[in-house]
Amino acid sequence: MADGTASEQRAGAPRSGAGAGSDDAEARGVRLAAARAADKGVDWKDCPADWGFDKPIQCGHVTVPVDYARPEGRTIDIAVNRHRNTGGADERQGSLVYNPGGPGGSGMRFPARVTTKNPLWTKTAKAYDFVGFDPRGVGHSAAISCMDPQEFVKAPKADPVPDDESDKLAQRKLAREYADGCGERSGDMLPHMTTPNTARDLDVIRAALGDRKLNYLGVSYGTYLGAVYATLFPDHVRRMVVDSVVNPSRQKIWYEANLDQDVAFEMRWNDWKKWVAENDAAYGIGDTPEKVQAQWEKLRAAAKKEPLGGVVGPAELLGFFQSAPYYDSAWAPTAATWSAYLKGDEKALIDAAAPDMSDTEGNKSAENGNAVYNAVECADAKWPTKWSKWDRDNSRLHEDYPFLTWSNAWMNLPCATWPAKQQRPLDVRTGKGLPPVLLVQSERDAATPYAGAVELHKRLKGSRLITEKDAGSHGVTSLENGCVNKRVDAYLLSGKTDSRDVTCEPHATPEPEKSPERTTPRKATADLPRLP
Repeated sequence: MADGTASEQRAGAPRSGAGAGSDDAEARGVRLAAARAADKGVDWKDCPADWGFDKPIQCGHVTVPVDYARPEGRTIDIAVNRHRNTGGADERQGSLVYNPGGPGGSGMRFPARVTTKNPLWTKTAKAYDFVGFDPRGVGHSAAISCMDPQEFVKAPKADPVPDDESDKLAQRKLAREYADGCGERSGDMLPHMTTPNTARDLDVIRAALGDRKLNYLGVSYGTYLGAVYATLFPDHVRRMVVDSVVNPSRQKIWYEANLDQDVAFEMRWNDWKKWVAENDAAYGIGDTPEKVQAQWEKLRAAAKKEPLGGVVGPAELLGFFQSAPYYDSAWAPTAATWSAYLKGDEKALIDAAAPDMSDTEGNKSAENGNAVYNAVECADAKWPTKWSKWDRDNSRLHEDYPFLTWSNAWMNLPCATWPAKQQRPLDVRTGKGLPPVLLVQSERDAATPYAGAVELHKRLKGSRLITEKDAGSHGVTSLENGCVNKRVDAYLLSGKTDSRDVTCEPHATPEPEKSPERTTPRKATADLPRLP
């Protein structure tokens, strides 16, 4: 530790702030890891061929402790990639680090926003290196696993909506077996798969990049990661944009947050049904939301009686159709695929909803994303252990919000029997030195309900909230809305925010399309707070 002080200063190690500079073992551990990373930097090279990133994107690794309380112990390598800023040296403002959510999502597709010349990010790309990373446990960063990937995608799965107590018992057994599998296959990592540890990794990445302060864009779960980072390292934040915000309240992380999703998904499912009905001339599904719902129930019943193509049952249908409540971009292609099915083209729906059993790497990615989702959410907070509470809460919600409730319950139930220690969530608050944070949120978001943005806004003093009125697509900064886009650019490029919160009109409503072959709807992925 003799040379640690100088290294820590080069790393921009925090000396004060809520948790960041406290003299506990983990705070000391992250200072040491950041100092080492600042000295070593990142050995940027062409990306490995099987990673799927072509020049000029570069790849590298940053070494972090598995346990920050024991920084001299086991380490893992965090995979990172970047695209250098497109402007001159005089325009460069450092790195912009991205997390897309999950937990379990890889951020390494972010630099491709530059290579594909995404017009929404052209100005920002001139100023920043776009940096993505695989969080701990994800992809190329010491990937964890809970079950065989082929078994994970095996279809059809059981109908998530139980008919009776025997169905519930069967699902409870699956959840316990899944939790046990996580312990057997990844038990040494599970106690350390927490959001605070990922935030500490983020600070080590910042140091390795040579940035004294972090510029960060987080979407969905990435907003909670950003909020935790801002709490632990307030004086290490330069610019932070959080988009589609997870409610950071200790009472919400994570059991109550998932119940809130069930309500919000029903709202957004209703929005989509209304749009489908209004465009009945294009789709012929039903000219009222009630008729669209009746067709949905008929489709579910048919798939339950005899899975489409032998592989698409109610669970697989839900995995496909829930893209529509997530993203407006999925509204038209989802409706077009459904319309084709009703007109006799069953193959289009089967191809869209069935898992690809031949895609081994894709299966590994899906299983890994699911494993990290559970590992992080189960470790972040103490979950109810009594089945009676789960049964009571979800039975009550299902009566009024049936679209997602039981599927969401089974997704999270492994946390009731989790084989590793569960932490108490961090108390997210403004710390000394935190600059204004920019929050962006659609009013009718299903995955991260609007109340979460309001709550984080209250907790981060000086923050500004941009609300997209009467809209509900998840991930607002990726959409074309001049009112939002110009403010995100202004903040990232100059640090400027409006003097007060801003409400923007919604982005353009999707137009109907008739052919399901034009676009394949995006399935729910690890980019999101909840996986199918």
